[in-house]
Amino acid sequence: QVQLMESGGGLVQAGGSLRLSCAASGSIRVINAMNWYRQAPGKQRELVAAITKSGSTQYAESVQGRFTISRDNTKNTMYLQMNNLKHEDTAVYCCKANVRPWGSILGSDYWGQGTQVTVSS
Repeated sequence: QVQLMESGGGLVQAGGSLRLSCAASGSIRVINAMNWYRQAPGKQRELVAAITKSGSTQYAESVQGRFTISRDNTKNTMYLQMNNLKHEDTAVYCCKANVRPWGSILGSDYWGQGTQVTVSS
């Protein structure tokens, strides 16, 4: 089984910074793409940032230039550095990873439980 655990959320003032982490554990052979999603109250879940196994990245237009996604493959961990936070960044942030477990020829998507980010204006 594979587990994802986010950490690093909290309350911050507008203009501040936070760094989220997503650590994968369990029977992991390969972690392919990893993503950060967020969902604000009353809104649909949106893709914030994505990173491939080789490190290619993609961002939502709303966070481009403010957020940076990265990963450490030796630690099976992904990060999201969030700078110049705005009130509208307030949401539950969840990570998703496509993981190929040992003994499987296919990868499957796994989700973390989410971490709350609240930006006060």
